[in-house]
Amino acid sequence: MGPTEDPDDTVLTRLAESVKAISELPECRNVCKKMHGNLVRRVKLLSPLFEELRDSEEELREDEVKALELLRLALDSAKELLRSVNGGSKLYQALQREKIAQKFRQVTEQIEAALNEIHYDNLNISEEVREQIELVHAQFKRAKGKMDSLDFQLDMDLAIAQKEKDLDPAILKRLSEKLYLKTINDVKKESLAFHEMVTSCDIEPRDSFEEMSSLFKKIKDWVQMANPQVDTSEGEMRLIKHRSPVIPDDFRCPISLELMKDPVIVATGQTYERSSIQKWLDAGHKTCPKTQQTLLHTALTPNYVLKSLIALWCESNGVELPKKQANCKSKKSGCKVSDCDRGAVSELLEKLATGNPEQKRAAAGELRLLAKRNADNRVCIAEAGAIPLLADLLSSSDPRTQEHAVTALLNLSINDSNKGTIVNAGAIPDIVEVLKNGSMEARENAAATLFSLSVVDEYKVKIGAAGAIPALITLLCEGTPRGKKDAATAIFNLSIYQGNKSRAVKAGIVAPLMRLLKDAGSGMVDEALAILAILASHTEGKIAIGQGEPIPVLLEFIRTGSPRNRENAAAVLWSLCTGDWQQLKLAREHGAEEALKQLSENGTDRAKRKAGNILELLHQVEVVAEA
Repeated sequence: MGPTEDPDDTVLTRLAESVKAISELPECRNVCKKMHGNLVRRVKLLSPLFEELRDSEEELREDEVKALELLRLALDSAKELLRSVNGGSKLYQALQREKIAQKFRQVTEQIEAALNEIHYDNLNISEEVREQIELVHAQFKRAKGKMDSLDFQLDMDLAIAQKEKDLDPAILKRLSEKLYLKTINDVKKESLAFHEMVTSCDIEPRDSFEEMSSLFKKIKDWVQMANPQVDTSEGEMRLIKHRSPVIPDDFRCPISLELMKDPVIVATGQTYERSSIQKWLDAGHKTCPKTQQTLLHTALTPNYVLKSLIALWCESNGVELPKKQANCKSKKSGCKVSDCDRGAVSELLEKLATGNPEQKRAAAGELRLLAKRNADNRVCIAEAGAIPLLADLLSSSDPRTQEHAVTALLNLSINDSNKGTIVNAGAIPDIVEVLKNGSMEARENAAATLFSLSVVDEYKVKIGAAGAIPALITLLCEGTPRGKKDAATAIFNLSIYQGNKSRAVKAGIVAPLMRLLKDAGSGMVDEALAILAILASHTEGKIAIGQGEPIPVLLEFIRTGSPRNRENAAAVLWSLCTGDWQQLKLAREHGAEEALKQLSENGTDRAKRKAGNILELLHQVEVVAEA
């Protein structure tokens, strides 16, 4: 039997852990920001008390341990409250501010009551810490008796917004700012949070849901108008898997696993797509497919709330609402097009070829959406001859037409056979031109298209020769987070071809990669290391990387990075140190040996090999130095 744990150490350790967890919570970005920030700030100030008591050798009395245990329970309540208001629907929280404020008051009272049980004069703590804790205690006491003043302007705006159809833009602007729904990303997150709240909470959503969804739509429309550069209905659409919005599980039919267009509820309370469950019942089944329970009846009840949620999610994520499938009329292709027939595609192509500028823009936009939706559409659209016409529109002087054209080609390029058609249509130089001079959305999608095409090795050569790499580096430096990711993945893929490595180095890729590597908040560390690992195997790349003083940051990743980042950092370090005594010496001076020994024991197989190779080089240098 092991030794009994000291209750003093246990409660103090847990208190310290609670304060640490609260201190590390992300900044609150909703109407609870002030309450959240005040509570976090006060709790942080309690930390020195627990640290000093843990360092003290004096044993706590039983009543002191009990008082601290009360405080621990209060801080745990605070932690749970802070976490709960830090996420979820911002709109719902705004409408529930009084209830949330009451919860903050209750937690504040709980902490103050616990602090009241602690007699600081009897504790073995310094004068400075005692004064700080007494000051914090006084702050909690004042906060307990003081009600946070509610924002009456916000209350008035919310009330008007829920009642009136046509709102004053000034009201929508204030609501957008006060609810922290300022950007398209904010709106998308709110849409998902809204869905999770309705589907997971034990509340009757019908009445409040209709009001909230109506109000949310008004705010969303305002955000779209206030950010005219970004088109949320289409601008956030992406076709490549890593760019597509993830469909929430609750929106998928348990039978078909597809996004539901007509959700219905069966006798067991489970929801299915109407056509899927009807086929199940028509086949003679008498059970619920998901629960296997016997169905007491076979009536299907429309799930209007879920249908509205799906519509809201689709709208916020730039996804067209599902429609019924119709067979493709072409016997030649033998395919199915979900939303159109070949005649409809032919009409769109006619507009692309001979229509006025507005018709061309609209037709390109429709083809963009159709090509996004499924593989059958991509085959039929390409077979109808759309790709050369879309390639011609890449040079359009109308930015929106250009965006539609390049995104449609991106969507079509997912089909492998379409990649060759796009390249043979001479589209690569025009895609590169869009990458250089198009709108930010068009540039992002041009980068993604080049990445998609570069999967074919021979196209890596053509894309590099067309001058894409300098433009991709520019996007990597000045693009949106998504644009930077697109640029990085394209550069990585293109740099697999040896000739493109030289192009990338000469275009100045190393400096921005090193900046991204040293900026932990960039979100681009994985990509930067992966590209550097490829470039380091090239002589020019090795020289350029060596000039960026990479040794300290590479060793830091080898010590603390993810398994893949440790592996890539070791690969770069090995390339730098091979045949370069100066880099070996620098690595040794920065403690490489210990970090590499750890990597050789617990890294990936490739990382272990690289670590072993570098350790061998370091040993050779050591032998030479001693000789």
